[in-house]
Amino acid sequence: MGRGDLTQEEWARLKLHLPKSVKREGRWVSHRRIINGILYRNRTGMPWRDLPARFGKWKTVYERHRRWSADGTWDRLFAHVLADADAEGRIDWSMVSVDSTTVRVHQHAAGARKKRPRVPGKRTTLRQHRPDEGLGRSRGGFTCKIHLAGEGGRRPLAPLITPGQWADSPQFIPVVDRIRVGRPGGGSPRTRPDQLGGDKAYSSRRNRSYLRRRQIKHTIPEPKNKRANRQIRGSRGGRPTGFDTVIYKRRNEVERTINALKNSRAIATRYDKRAYIFHGTLTLVAIRLWLRP
Repeated sequence: MGRGDLTQEEWARLKLHLPKSVKREGRWVSHRRIINGILYRNRTGMPWRDLPARFGKWKTVYERHRRWSADGTWDRLFAHVLADADAEGRIDWSMVSVDSTTVRVHQHAAGARKKRPRVPGKRTTLRQHRPDEGLGRSRGGFTCKIHLAGEGGRRPLAPLITPGQWADSPQFIPVVDRIRVGRPGGGSPRTRPDQLGGDKAYSSRRNRSYLRRRQIKHTIPEPKNKRANRQIRGSRGGRPTGFDTVIYKRRNEVERTINALKNSRAIATRYDKRAYIFHGTLTLVAIRLWLRP
């Protein structure tokens, strides 16, 4: 076992949910070796072609990652890992926080084709192309943004990728809607935390109404300008928003979750051209964080 490879305990947790399908040419090459190769690339951020020979052909490793990113295999594995963690009581629902981080896009990740030409008679794997590919322009170049909901144990629950110039507040509801942790024994998945936190960027009437409608307790500070406008309007401005300074101190947990994700260089800097592949990269890094004891 090399540095950064899956341990025996992590592999035992993951292998139960891996696909058992068979390729036309024969059985899948060892899942464990391929996944270790993908993890190695994610941790170092190196080009796929420079993968060490111990992981086999680089093309096999890349194609497995691309295919599982396109057909949703990484998302299904993430859902299974979350369900197992919840059954073991390892998810801290007492405080779930939402935040975002900007990721610089490497020049090799730009320039993807707007529309991939179809080859007549050739079967292709499902791809989830986007017109923007999750890329946004700024004065510093291309950027993308990771919006994240993280639990109290500093591990991710629901990631979302958008172009870098997209604001945080409009993405709050899509991120919270992605929190769905299944139950291995059956039943409705859990979608509501005990408490939800966020910084003042998420303090909008739309977001607060959404949380009240879903009966989710929340701790989000109100910006000074909104507080002043509400006071000027008097009784028409509505009641003051509730805010607990003690609970709000735990909002740093999601920031530490983002730091844990960015320990992987392929997350700290985006090298993937396609948004669905970068989403697969992010999801696998999140899976690894949950596999660790």
